[in-house]
Amino acid sequence: MELEQLSALVIFAFVSTFTPGPNNLMLMTSGANVGYMRTLPHMCGVAFGFAFMVLLVGLGLSAIFDTYPITHLILKYVSLAYLAYLALKIALSGRAKDVDNFQPMTFFGAASFQWVNPKGWSMALSSVTLYSNGGGWIELLIISATFLLVNFPSGTFWILAGRELQRWLTSSIRIRSFNIAMAVLLVGSTLPMI
Repeated sequence: MELEQLSALVIFAFVSTFTPGPNNLMLMTSGANVGYMRTLPHMCGVAFGFAFMVLLVGLGLSAIFDTYPITHLILKYVSLAYLAYLALKIALSGRAKDVDNFQPMTFFGAASFQWVNPKGWSMALSSVTLYSNGGGWIELLIISATFLLVNFPSGTFWILAGRELQRWLTSSIRIRSFNIAMAVLLVGSTLPMI
């Protein structure tokens, strides 16, 4: 991969991982409810899970969508249903320090979530299509590693933004309002994918 193409990939990865989407909204919600350290496994699951997904997409998973378009449609509906379920869980949860309802996503839960994340699929398919020029494993590893590395500052930003909201989330009404707003935004983040 040439330096110009690598630079473009880094910019694409930076912009696509920092913009609001299901992962970032859930990281911010978790950061607001339980803080940075308890959300760290969730962030690591996003980073490693997405990098692995990009690698597998590059190795041919996208060919399955081309061969069997119905699988893309099925995945879309499964993704939307799962995001609606997560949004409902977020909307109904309270602050973990006050109510034991909020559980941050685990490493494996967050890694698995990448497979039903519509924005993640869009990013993975776009990055492999745009930045893989038939360079094989090495090129795919570079693309995956780029997303792995960029996801850490992105995730940290969103968790810390959520943690800063803890100062404002001092009453049960504010906590409930915040969680409902995050649930609505989570569902809303899928509208461009529909």
